[in-house]
Amino acid sequence: MLGSKDSVISSVEKKVKKMEYVYAAMLLHSAGKGIDDKAVSSVLTAAGVEADGGRVKALVASLGSVDIDEAMATAVAAPVASAAPSAASGGAPTEAAAAEEEAAEEPEEEAGGFEGLGSLFG
Repeated sequence: MLGSKDSVISSVEKKVKKMEYVYAAMLLHSAGKGIDDKAVSSVLTAAGVEADGGRVKALVASLGSVDIDEAMATAVAAPVASAAPSAASGGAPTEAAAAEEEAAEEPEEEAGGFEGLGSLFG
């Protein structure tokens, strides 16, 4: 049983490490800076992450065809759209059930908008 717990933790850690590169690019974009190899590597280094040059190059190359504003808007809109039906129902018991459903679905929603970007790193 312990082995499967370690496996799950390892899987989560790998996904987080993959997303660090995407987060660096999002930070640069939000700051109005250019997304290039040097800038992404600098952000990662400043965050205490040892940047892998190959991963950085792959990210920068793949983001050339991505509308980051649209990707971020899609990711933000997904949770809002799923919350709208529960608010329209108006019943307290239904709201509690909806809150439980949202909590259960939350990990999927968080990754949903940036799944394509995160998948760049296999």
